Amino acid sequence: MARRIGTLSRRVALGVLGAGVLAAYGGIIGGARDGERLKIEEKAMQVRFLEIVTPEMEATCAALEAVHGVTFGELVAELGNARTAKLAGGGVISVRAPMAEHETPVVRPYVLVDDIEAAVKEAEAKGAMIAHPPLEIPGQGTFAIYILGGIQHGLWED
Repeated sequence: MARRIGTLSRRVALGVLGAGVLAAYGGIIGGARDGERLKIEEKAMQVRFLEIVTPEMEATCAALEAVHGVTFGELVAELGNARTAKLAGGGVISVRAPMAEHETPVVRPYVLVDDIEAAVKEAEAKGAMIAHPPLEIPGQGTFAIYILGGIQHGLWED
């Protein structure tokens, strides 16, 4: 038992020493100067448009209304005859039926981007397959869809 405690104490001491060295030199190693911590700016993702495609459109709208206390509007032709409701933060949730026989049910978030053309190129460079290139929907915004790992991802530019 005494030996285990000694080994553990050495590990703790080395860990503390290592943490102290990193704390003392972390600014230099990380690129910061004069003892400042390196600040990494991270941008938050914002879902601008959440699309649900289902053969049970009306039942899905009714359930979402009952569970979340939202109200879905009338059909919007520009969005594939979807019914929509507002999301907190300015986004929209859309529920529509499949537009073609081959279209399967899906929940697809469209994340807001500043430059949709650049975002599509970046996704493609990381191995994504572009399922739908950027397309403007008049009065709504511009969207694109890519598939990566079997998952459909949407991009949205206002």
